[in-house]
Amino acid sequence: MTLAPVSIDDLYRRDSRQVLATLIRLLGDFDLAEEALQDAFAVAAERWAREGMPDNPRAWLVSTGRFKAIDKLRRRARFDVAQGELADRLYGEGADDAPEDRPEIEDDYLRLIFTCCHPALAADARIALTLREVCGLTTEEIARAFLTGAPTLAQRIVRAKAKIRDARIPYAVPEADALAERLGSVLQVVYLVFNEGYSASSGDSLTRVDLTGEAIRLARLMRQMLAEPEVTGLLALMLLQDSRREARATPAGDLILLDEQDRSLWRQDAIDEGLALLGDAFRSGRVGPYTLQAAIAAEHARAARPEDTDWGRIVQIYDALTQIVASPVVDLNRAVAVAMRDGPAAGLAQIEAIAAQGQLRGYHLLHSAKADLLRRLGRYGEARDAYRTALNLAEQEPEKRFLTNRLRDLPA
Repeated sequence: MTLAPVSIDDLYRRDSRQVLATLIRLLGDFDLAEEALQDAFAVAAERWAREGMPDNPRAWLVSTGRFKAIDKLRRRARFDVAQGELADRLYGEGADDAPEDRPEIEDDYLRLIFTCCHPALAADARIALTLREVCGLTTEEIARAFLTGAPTLAQRIVRAKAKIRDARIPYAVPEADALAERLGSVLQVVYLVFNEGYSASSGDSLTRVDLTGEAIRLARLMRQMLAEPEVTGLLALMLLQDSRREARATPAGDLILLDEQDRSLWRQDAIDEGLALLGDAFRSGRVGPYTLQAAIAAEHARAARPEDTDWGRIVQIYDALTQIVASPVVDLNRAVAVAMRDGPAAGLAQIEAIAAQGQLRGYHLLHSAKADLLRRLGRYGEARDAYRTALNLAEQEPEKRFLTNRLRDLPA
């Protein structure tokens, strides 16, 4: 035993979802695995304080959680014989003594994402379940990503878990020919995780590096498994966006807009890798939405100065993207690009048309984009109203400070 190099709280934040993924594979049940995870960390908190952290804490937690679950099932066997039979089966398998041969997917975490994206589940339920149970996002964080209410998301997650249980959906790696049909949901999950890390939906910090790093790691792993251009495109997109991480906030944590960032802080190694991957994706001849979004990010990465940005090219890429993705958020981003190419009045007209549709009524970025264009047009009273609406809807502290400063700086 050695002294703990990190606190248990840090270990929980870093490793708990991977431990949970393995426990779900071993135990075959979400709820039982969740209980086992909590039990394992409770034992660790008491024992490691005396003995120090083991050399392989993740393996220790998996083993302890598994045996805690077996003990719990045996206690329940007094009232339910089936629980005792399950406990005997789990104990007899000895799954923690030798690694399982898993040639198709070597990572339990990614394996479980594919399981949660089983086609028997509704598409929105697959994503919500994976984000909550595998990636550890809160119901509120997921609801904001879906632009819907937390109670609705919670119901989807409960129904998805019940479907897995009642339909006896196996916790198993799909065969190669079944991987492709789940790929769209999996890519969406990975990118939602990245986005939550790149711009946290709430809280004091602009970013969550643990989530962006995990999303990039998963995309790298998927690319090793699948020769699919959109996997390459997604990895390129995330690397190009993440290259700007150090320039996106002041030392005090305040938001810095793209055109005001110190581009010398952008990580050139990530840009170079992202551009190379983007080239690979385009050469495949099968260009999808993530590859197109990566192409937009590449235009920013190639511009040495904000004024060098080819906004005409970016609008063209958005035009192609809207042909394959029907999304008001994509339309909003395109409108911002139009404003940069053709002027604020042109962009504002498109944003007002998007707002009139009502789908983004509660989306603070729509109101902040509208406010910025109104400010640039000198319509300060209307800009003030739009900034206030955005401020009321924003959940992240750096964005709130940014919007407050914009309001303060408006001419009377």
